[in-house]
Amino acid sequence: MEEILRNMNTKLTLNVDDEVIRRAKLVAKREGRSLSDLVESYLKMLADDRDYSADELSPRVRLLMGSFTLPADFDYKKELSEAIGRKHLNHD
Repeated sequence: MEEILRNMNTKLTLNVDDEVIRRAKLVAKREGRSLSDLVESYLKMLADDRDYSADELSPRVRLLMGSFTLPADFDYKKELSEAIGRKHLNHD
């Protein structure tokens, strides 16, 4: 029964800028995915607090590892969210 409950979907209503939605739908279509799937994947990524081993990272990311140091109070999730917002709101 727990497995069934864990796999249930819940409807979520979001208020998102029309242009952001339009562009996100284009991305979803280009990737052959639904907009819901893209949003769910993003939310899973935000909610995933585990550390990734080097084996799980792409070669390009592994190459960059250790090339710079972030401040101790750096909030990755906040910065990522703001960067994505800027990209979609300011993109022409």
